[in-house]
Formats: sequence, C-alpha cells, structure tokens
Amino acid sequence: MGMEHQPFSRTDPVTAMVIGGALESVAAEMGHKLTRMAYSSIIRESEDFGAAILDVHGRQLAESSFSTPLQLGPIPGYMRGIKRLFESRRQSFEPGDVILHNSAYYGASHGPDLGVCIPVFLGDELIGFSFTTAHHLDIGALTPGSCGIVDATDAYAEGLQFKAITLYSAGVRQEPVWQMIADNVRASALVIGDLQAQVAAAQTGRDRFLELVQRHGLATVMAASEDLMDYSEARMRHEIERIPDGVYHATGLIDGYLDDPDPRRRDLRIEVTLRVQGSNIIVDLTGTSPQVPDRPINMPFEGTVDVSVYLTLRSILLDATTTDPVPQNEGIARPIHIVAPLGSLANPIFPAPTIARFCPGNVVADTLMHALAPVLPHNVSAGVGNLKIVAYTGRADEDYWVYMDITEGSYGGRYEKDGMDGVDTLYANTRNNPIEDIESHYPLRVTRYELVEDKAGAGRWRGGNGSIRDVMFLEDGFFSVEGEGNKYAPWGLLGGLAGATGALILNPDTIDEQHLPSKISYHPAKKGEVLRTISPCGGGYGPPWERDPLAVVRDVRMGFVSRRHATELYGIVFEDGGLDVDQEATALLHRRMAAQSQKPDVPQRAGGQSSYQGGSQDEN
Repeated sequence: MGMEHQPFSRTDPVTAMVIGGALESVAAEMGHKLTRMAYSSIIRESEDFGAAILDVHGRQLAESSFSTPLQLGPIPGYMRGIKRLFESRRQSFEPGDVILHNSAYYGASHGPDLGVCIPVFLGDELIGFSFTTAHHLDIGALTPGSCGIVDATDAYAEGLQFKAITLYSAGVRQEPVWQMIADNVRASALVIGDLQAQVAAAQTGRDRFLELVQRHGLATVMAASEDLMDYSEARMRHEIERIPDGVYHATGLIDGYLDDPDPRRRDLRIEVTLRVQGSNIIVDLTGTSPQVPDRPINMPFEGTVDVSVYLTLRSILLDATTTDPVPQNEGIARPIHIVAPLGSLANPIFPAPTIARFCPGNVVADTLMHALAPVLPHNVSAGVGNLKIVAYTGRADEDYWVYMDITEGSYGGRYEKDGMDGVDTLYANTRNNPIEDIESHYPLRVTRYELVEDKAGAGRWRGGNGSIRDVMFLEDGFFSVEGEGNKYAPWGLLGGLAGATGALILNPDTIDEQHLPSKISYHPAKKGEVLRTISPCGGGYGPPWERDPLAVVRDVRMGFVSRRHATELYGIVFEDGGLDVDQEATALLHRRMAAQSQKPDVPQRAGGQSSYQGGSQDEN
C-alpha cells in the first residue's frame, strides 16, 4: 500500500493489516461453511449469499469475498433495521440470540434474502455481530418460488415478513417460530435446511471473531478496524478527487410491464445526476419514475439502491487490476451521498412491493456508469446486458419442487478489452449453475445452452455476447420470470453501436411459438414444452471500423460475427469468399465509414443518454 494513503493513527500498519486479514479469513470461513451445508443450488452452486462481521455499531468490518455484492452490501442496512426495531420494542441483545430479518423497509434487499444475525459477546459486553444472508427458494408468496413474483400487489403478497424475529433466545431454539416458517413455505425442507446452514455459518463467525478478539485484545482489534475503515475512506476520497468537479447526468430506461395497458407501469425512467465536489460525490436520482404501487419492481432505497451505487463507484474508482488492494468495509461509503425522492421507484413507500427489484437496480448501476463515461472513459464499459431470473416449479405429491435459474447477461466493450460474454453482471456476480446439477435434481432438461451470435454491439472493442438457454419440462409445471432488456438495448460508447435486446420465447421454432414480455407470472407449461431465455448483448466501445481486422476475423471464425456484419459494421473486406482480408479495400472502406460518421446525425440512445456539465458544483 502507498504510505500516502495510510491514516493509521491508532495502530501501526502491520498490525492493522494482520487483523484485517484475519477478519477476512473469518468471513471467508463463514461463506465456505454456508455453501457446504446449503441444500439449494442457488446457494450451493450460484453462491447467492453473504457473510460478514460487523462491529457493535453495525459497521461492516469484513465480508466473504466470493459472495455476491447484492447479498453482502445490504448487511449493514439489515443490522440498522434490526437495531431500529429492537429500540422501538425496548428489546436488547442477549448471548445466544439468533435473529431472523428480511424487511425491505428495514434495510433488507428484498424478502427472499433472509438475514441471520448473531450478537457476539466478550463476557457480558456486546462487541459485534456475525451476519449471513442468503436467497431462499420460497417464502410463501402468492405463487411458488421467490423470483418471478411480478404481480404482487403489495408487500404482504410477496410472502412472509420477518422483522427482527428471534430464532434462538439466549441459546434456546424457538420451535414455534421454526414450525411456523415450515408450515408457510413451499419446498419447506429446502428452506429450513438453508436457514439452518445460515445459522451454523453465523455461529462459526461468532466463534472465530471472539477467538480473534481474545488473541489480540478487544482494544487492538477495534483500533485496527477503525484505522482500516479510515484507510478505505482515504483511498476512495483520493480517487474521487481525481474526477473534475462538475455535474454528470445520464438517463436509463427499463421495460417495466410491456404488456400492461397502464402507461405508468411500462417504459420507466432511471435518472442519475452526479455532483462531484472535492472528495465527495452526491448521487441524485431525482426525476426517476414514480413508484409502481401495485407491482413489485420498486427498489428499496436501503438494501438495493445504495448497494447498486456503492458497488458501481467502488468498481470504477478502486479497480483491483489498476489500484492497490483496498479493504472492503464501511469506510468506502463515507464520501458517497445518495438522494432519491420518497415515493419514486428508487425510494418507495410501504407497502409498495419490491420483490422483483433486481433488474431495475442493475439499470441504476448501468446508468450511473453511463453518467461517468464522459469523464472516466477508461474506467467504464459500454451498456450492460441485464439478466433474466426464472423460477421453474411443479408439484411433487403434497409438496413442491422449485428451481431458480439465472440467464447470464453480458458486459459492454471496455477500453482495450471486449465485453465479457455470458456472465452475471454488476451487483449480481452469481455463478453459473451446471446443467448436470439442474438435470439431476429437477424434472427439467437443458436442450440448448450457448452464446448469442452476431448480436453484440459493434465497436473497436465489441460488446459481450449474451446467453441462450432452452429448458424443457419433463413433467407438467409452471414458470415465472423477472427480467429487463426486451425493449431497450444496452448503449454504445464513444462511437460504439448499441447491443441487442433480449427475448423470452415459449416453444421456440415450432408452430406453437409464443414471444413473451420480460416479466411473466406463474405460466403453466406442459410436459415437453420448452422455454427459451435470451439475454441482451452488451454495447460496443469506440468506432467499429477501428477494430483490429484480425480480431474481427477471429470473431467470424468463432461464430460471434457473421461475414455480412464483418463487412457492414466493421468494414472488413474479404478476398475470394475466404477469410483473408483485402487490406487495400478494407482501408478504403474504413475511410468512407469514418467520413460518414462525421456527418450530423441523431445521437444513439438505445439504452439512454448521458451528459456532462463542467465546473464546480456551485456554478451549476
């Protein structure tokens, strides 16, 4: 680490880093235990969970590095919500307590992400908290599964709400609470098994954190943690100061409910205005569409919107490939201030439903990146292809089977790099679930799984290719889908072309083919029917005719780009029907394309638009 960024006023740097590394190891062990003990593939394979250690004030000290940001980032908000509820009830934490929480209006990301909190005591003194979160496959919503619940009319229709409920009180298991959960969720064995795994992982975190404190002393561990938070804050402020003071703005667009006759439920806007002054950033979402009071695409301000903002700014400004490592803790968020009007999509009012908040939150992150593109073009990608999340369900005697599948999206082109193909994007970062795992546990067969071809945004660095997955039902069942990007394509950057929209098709390539919108609630499927999910492709970065001809030829050989698009979009002329490049004809075509691009034209706005107004904040 560079000494110029080391505000170690309480401990020396070596001690602070030793303790910081030990805290990270504690969180990592929690994560490994949770994945090894979990029953469901969404935790075991996709790693849709979080594990962290917090101090007594609820500030995050360390987190499991292989968890998803959308599970890790909200944990301090969960803790703040629990503390608010405890204070309102005049309730105190006791040794041996285990607390369950999932209220989206008290810090949680959304209802299916259950949080388990265990207070850590040194003797009689409360010194911190061990915390796990995980996505559960059902929480008793109006239809099976915990995704694709896109028609919930209020928070109550989204399933069970746990507002700081005690699972263990002073070490005693509260059996009626566990029984109530089991009796009110589908696939109860999976849900209870995963919840027990969360408790065990949090207990491990409590024990290891206590061992660390006993080894080094509470004062030393807390002093080192304060220094590490100050260090992370200083590093973030240093990077913010390198951005010219000014106002940066971008607009993002989301499908909403494309088949809904009510215009208030579709074609919704995400407005992001950044005000940079010195080492502070204000992220203002004023102008974002009003909340949809009876559809669950609203985003909890604390738990989704704030995580989207923090994750994006950290990724852009403290990129691990270009900067020294920075501890992930509460200090990173200190220079960032978020504003969102109450009653908007980004700050809804209870009981507006929020369970399908994932894809809109990804658009917040994408739009924030778009706003910074004019001033940080080497740090961002072009527009990102959003995901689709599908709940496949069916009956198994008196119980249900539930499988949650994520169709990977794509990143836009980046400076000197193409966009990443077929990956979970931005604050998702979950892993691909192997086909073998799907087919061995559920009456489903994956008949096609590949990258989209010839659709990525053309550019000097092309956008990433989205993925296609065909899933056949081997028994009668149902599917529910939440997604975005069927109407608005990812934006191109610096002359790059927009990417391609996604799609959802039932029974593709048959006489029964049916094109569906990006959100579907509990649609029946007969044995033998196939659901195809197609994710959007990322936008291109830079003028396509500036792309290395050899890279275009490689993409043609790989099947990513057709010969026709190689010529029409990239200006590559081939000799005699082969893949040898006619250098002279290609150079001539490139000059013509460059000249054509200089003519006045309507700016490309497939996924929104961005602008920059320089000068100090006061001047604007």
